[in-house]
Amino acid sequence: MKSLRVNLIILFFLAFISISAQEKKKYKIHTVAFYNLENLFDTINDPLKYDEASPIMEMNASIRGEVYEKKVKNMARVIADIGADDTKNSPVILGVSEVENRDVLEDLVNDPQLLKKDYGIIHYDSPDKRGIDVALLYQKAFFKPITTSSHELLIYDDLSRKRVYTRDQLLVSGELDGELIHVIVNHWPSRSGGEARSRSKRVGAAKLNKRIIDSLQSIDPYAKIFTMGDFNDNPTNESIKGVLKAERKENKVGLKGVFNPYENMFKQGLGSNAYRDAWSLFDQILFTQPLLEKDYSSFRFYKAGIFNKPYLTNKQGKYRGYPFRSFDFGGFTEGFSDHFPVYVYLIKEVE
Repeated sequence: MKSLRVNLIILFFLAFISISAQEKKKYKIHTVAFYNLENLFDTINDPLKYDEASPIMEMNASIRGEVYEKKVKNMARVIADIGADDTKNSPVILGVSEVENRDVLEDLVNDPQLLKKDYGIIHYDSPDKRGIDVALLYQKAFFKPITTSSHELLIYDDLSRKRVYTRDQLLVSGELDGELIHVIVNHWPSRSGGEARSRSKRVGAAKLNKRIIDSLQSIDPYAKIFTMGDFNDNPTNESIKGVLKAERKENKVGLKGVFNPYENMFKQGLGSNAYRDAWSLFDQILFTQPLLEKDYSSFRFYKAGIFNKPYLTNKQGKYRGYPFRSFDFGGFTEGFSDHFPVYVYLIKEVE
């Protein structure tokens, strides 16, 4: 009996030491996010773009400047807030869509709410007929770009067979605190004309995305790749499930597979944008299997979320509970965007 009591004391002591050692572990945490900025256009008419159809250009010229300044300030507020509760910092990497040009991005990162973050900008002009682009913002203190490229999406209308000019896909490879990662920023073709009629365009976008991922994995099967954006499709649609073959369960993701943490959220009824009393989860961040490993000596996935704080939602009226958008029926609402941002946390053990 005495021997048993001694053994139990020893086991308890060893368990206590083990728990204490785990409790002393420290982790570095970073936010990687995506945000559709809903028509972040400037007040200057560009003759090479169809920007006169943007909400801000449809307003009286006397108020455009004031509206633009407020829009930029609202976007900066949200970006500064994403992830800040947990990381005490804004996203170190942020993909954005629905921006007109580099000038609006310069205004955004130079807003007082973001200026001290010292964001860099990666942007290419795309052939989109409305003049809207994607871009990547990054905090220079944490992320160092190595290579960037813009990948043209060649798609055609099913009826007319004319080319549909839309957004390119942006690929950025760089080092996050010394670790190589790859980020693809997307804004896939819309559902204009109906989901079924426009489906082939998003399938085409997914095939381009898959080729980019495959090309990176052919060089390094263990590449840490994020593909993020406004896909204009839900996690269960053909483009995501059929072409990218994104999995919703971590243990189902093979070495060159893709994990989508947003599929389970979608099946729970959560969304990032709403239309006709139905929620969609078009905004997603997917990533490859090496980010799921449990060896935290390098950056790994911790959790994903939809950034939907109360100030980002309508409080009353017909669209109560919807994202509090910036523009509605030609006017400025004082709101933010018709999409909620999405984010993932990455963690790494530090000594």
